[in-house]
Amino acid sequence: MYSRSSEPVRFERDCAAVLVPAGEHVTLPAGSAGYITQALGGSYTLFVEGNLFRISGRDADAIGKEPPVPLELPDGADDAAVERMVWEQLRTCFDPEIPINVVDLGLVYEADVQPATDGQRRIEVKMTLTAPGCGMGDILVDDVRSKLELIPTVEEADVELVFDPPWNRTMMSEAARLETGML
Repeated sequence: MYSRSSEPVRFERDCAAVLVPAGEHVTLPAGSAGYITQALGGSYTLFVEGNLFRISGRDADAIGKEPPVPLELPDGADDAAVERMVWEQLRTCFDPEIPINVVDLGLVYEADVQPATDGQRRIEVKMTLTAPGCGMGDILVDDVRSKLELIPTVEEADVELVFDPPWNRTMMSEAARLETGML
């Protein structure tokens, strides 16, 4: 869900958050009031006391929302099924300021599923940012890593941030270019 309406919320408990766009980790205290400005991919961007903050879906209860449902794979799922789920998960990763997922933004250059031990898998991702100095870079990388590691049978996701080739708007999907007006 992308919220264009700024739904009001009040924090029911202290909650870990990330200041946007600086990427600084903070704690928002119980009782803080704000507005949801974006609710996509299981995380929330909130406007609180003049600043934007991002909270993880695992902390959704702090603002009266349900956390994401755990992922499931059928027993004996092959690498192709895991790879489909990898791309589905990548499409749940959003820049807190842009309501477009990292795949459609063209930020993911590569995502490989590799066998590991005892039927487990390892995922290797190469991705970039829209701007090299983005303060949310580490946050986006961590979001990608943590969401991929939620996939059953994935023991590790290695996410490498690369800047070659440099990102440009032609890497965006047509739908993303239309959404942003970057035709």
